Amino acid sequence: MKMRVAELWRYPVKSLAGEPLDSAEISADGIPGDRVVQVYDTEGRIVTARTAPRLLGLKATLGPMGEPLVNGRPWTAPEVAATIEAAAGAGARLARDDGPDRFDVLPLLVATDGAISALGLDRRRFRPNILVAGVNGLTEREWPGRRARIGEAIIGFKKLRGRCVMTTYDPDTLAHNPTVLRRIVQEMGGRLALDSYVVRGGRIALGDPVDLL
Repeated sequence: MKMRVAELWRYPVKSLAGEPLDSAEISADGIPGDRVVQVYDTEGRIVTARTAPRLLGLKATLGPMGEPLVNGRPWTAPEVAATIEAAAGAGARLARDDGPDRFDVLPLLVATDGAISALGLDRRRFRPNILVAGVNGLTEREWPGRRARIGEAIIGFKKLRGRCVMTTYDPDTLAHNPTVLRRIVQEMGGRLALDSYVVRGGRIALGDPVDLL
């Protein structure tokens, strides 16, 4: 089976659940609108689901005017502020930063169905931007340093992503299962999916072919 784009995801608010897309115009900053709003504590530090896992239970989407929504409401709304505090602690707040530092590593995370199937886990635990189907087993481990044409874009794979405690929370129930991360460490050296960058931008859509270069 030829490799193809199985899923596209955007996460308008960092650490919140994201939204599936049919297509995206990829640029040097990855998918437009991805992680453009973040959660901050009273000291001005970014808060993520590593320390505030209840954030994963909130859904972020991009509204028709390009502004993030949280559970369907504008991210600047007072009721959203209260919801964020309830999930991330007193004084937690949302702020917008479109700069490159909003990404943990690189603008895109590319996952493959072969590696995820090897673990038998819900792919949403790994929060990919692009899920590639038709990948044989753990072949992704041979991709760092290579590039792929995905739709109109060319993507470079820098390295395998080191996984964290966020993978241990069920994306629907938020139930905590620490054995998930232990398995990733024991079976995959703690690394799954690929930190990736954009060599050439362009449109990517579901079903597009993925060709290693």
